[in-house]
Amino acid sequence: MTYRNLEQCIQDLEQHGQLVRVREEVDPFLEMAAIHLKVHAAGGPALLFENVKGSKFRAVSNLFGTTERSKFVFRHTWEAVRDVIALRSDPMKALKNPLAHAGSALAAWKALPVKETPSQPFAQEIAISDLPHIHHWPGDGGAFITLPQVYSEDPDKPGLMKANLGMYRIQLSGNEYVPDREIGLHYQIHRGIGIHQAKATRRGEPLKVSIFVGGPPAHTLAAVMPLPEGLSELTFAGLLAGRRFRYTYADGYCISLDADFVITGDIYPGETKPEGPFGDHLGYYSLTHPFPVMRVHKVYAKPNAIWPFTVVGRPPQEDTAFGEIIHELTGDAVKQEIPGVKEVHAVDAAGVHPLLFAVGSERYTPYQPVRQPAELLTLANRILGTGQLSLAKYLFIAAEEDEPLDTHREAEFLAYMLERIDLRRDIHFYTKTTIDTLDYSGTGLNTGSKVVFAVCGERKRELCTEVPSNLKELRGYAGARMILPGVVAIEGPAFADYASAERELDGLCRMIAERGPMPSCPMIVLCDNSSFVSASIANFLWVTFTRSNPSHDIYGVNSGFEHKHWACDNVIIDARAKPHHAPPLVPDPEVERRIERFFAKGASLEGIRLD
Repeated sequence: MTYRNLEQCIQDLEQHGQLVRVREEVDPFLEMAAIHLKVHAAGGPALLFENVKGSKFRAVSNLFGTTERSKFVFRHTWEAVRDVIALRSDPMKALKNPLAHAGSALAAWKALPVKETPSQPFAQEIAISDLPHIHHWPGDGGAFITLPQVYSEDPDKPGLMKANLGMYRIQLSGNEYVPDREIGLHYQIHRGIGIHQAKATRRGEPLKVSIFVGGPPAHTLAAVMPLPEGLSELTFAGLLAGRRFRYTYADGYCISLDADFVITGDIYPGETKPEGPFGDHLGYYSLTHPFPVMRVHKVYAKPNAIWPFTVVGRPPQEDTAFGEIIHELTGDAVKQEIPGVKEVHAVDAAGVHPLLFAVGSERYTPYQPVRQPAELLTLANRILGTGQLSLAKYLFIAAEEDEPLDTHREAEFLAYMLERIDLRRDIHFYTKTTIDTLDYSGTGLNTGSKVVFAVCGERKRELCTEVPSNLKELRGYAGARMILPGVVAIEGPAFADYASAERELDGLCRMIAERGPMPSCPMIVLCDNSSFVSASIANFLWVTFTRSNPSHDIYGVNSGFEHKHWACDNVIIDARAKPHHAPPLVPDPEVERRIERFFAKGASLEGIRLD
């Protein structure tokens, strides 16, 4: 079936045993988020909160909690959507076999948005304070919308087909926002809405913005999809929903007639207010910074409207499933955009943006006696200059040669890299550049560095599977533990500042070098707690790549510069927590105890296993 609204999706999931109703009153301050996190971690169902304290509206979460549930929701339109995206990526398919793809073209045409004039009021007018104000983490600056569809039009080319529909977090309360009259929008200037705002500012005009919440689940997914050029988010929303996106205009603002809630307002040139903190997808708080403020015009709610939300935190979370279904839908799009690249994997366990694993071709030096990365470096530049991939700090890229490589088998891929890397040749830094705004490992907001590890050719070493003697009983360092073959964690003193760290690491590198060569252990992670880091590959990936800035935190045994190229015998990544890092997300123990009542015998969530 295709859903006309969010209610129909909820009913469908409930009929198939994939949704549970929470009938008890639940507090939107921390309780709802804590319940969601427990149920999601257990692989549990979607949750419909029917009695939200302080609001007359119901709320739903965990709709996209698993890839299987997401594909179930879109089961009737999934293949048609994949076909249309494939055609956009490779239009020659349609030219070679037009009859085979006629259905895809028809499906795309039928998905075009349609403007309607409602015969009766489309919704009731409410206030921001009437909405469920869900406060997710103890340190959050207020209540946030976590699944908004933020709509803006190009001031120079107004209209739906040139509009942008994006998912940017919205702060509803707290900080300096005037209650019911102002809300905060967090987005980066290179995003679609940022481009629209820049144009409006040049014209000296406010930018009109509409925020849609709810509606068919396809509309939510459309707001986060990286679509091929020429395929608008609103057409995609109709395609995935199996029915056209219906809209109208009120007071000059676009209104989704399918959304459960619509917030309209204006962003005026130069107007900002502090936004945040907010628990984010790296597993830390993004801190308070000035971002655009939106003056609220009107807020609408449909009868029996339902408020969808998710909780963002250390992966894996519900947005992990978003990434997986986006990957399945877009398929080979990256191959079309960057010829020679076979696969790019943004590693979820490392917070997505900090770490990329990639597979490419190496055709530039096929007959040289020593194979070395050449084409791979060209591809690396393309990857780090493409869309959201440009936010990455670490890129590990390998040439696929005699055996197929799978970047999603993370331990195996990293071992393949470390077996082949020439540490005196294959490490390439980009300094004083941009990183993710939400990543506080760098030298300032949105500033940091990048590094590329590129390998091809034959295996150069056997990787150690036990801690080498060189790393045992090092003065001032302890707790040496294996993480993965060729990767060892050691504990050091608490990080004080970079001047002290340089002296400490220089001394550590000398101590290791004095004990002789150690080719079997190409990577060492300096951390605060080696037991935690070595306990799982997820812990290793999260700590190592979210708590380090390549230019400042990578050191090397016997390191030096050869014609301005940095080289070493063993890489050391300083992944200790630094004073300038944002604090990690830690649940409130009292709230954790309080929500046990929802899982007790006779309660709504009694049947959900949390072990």
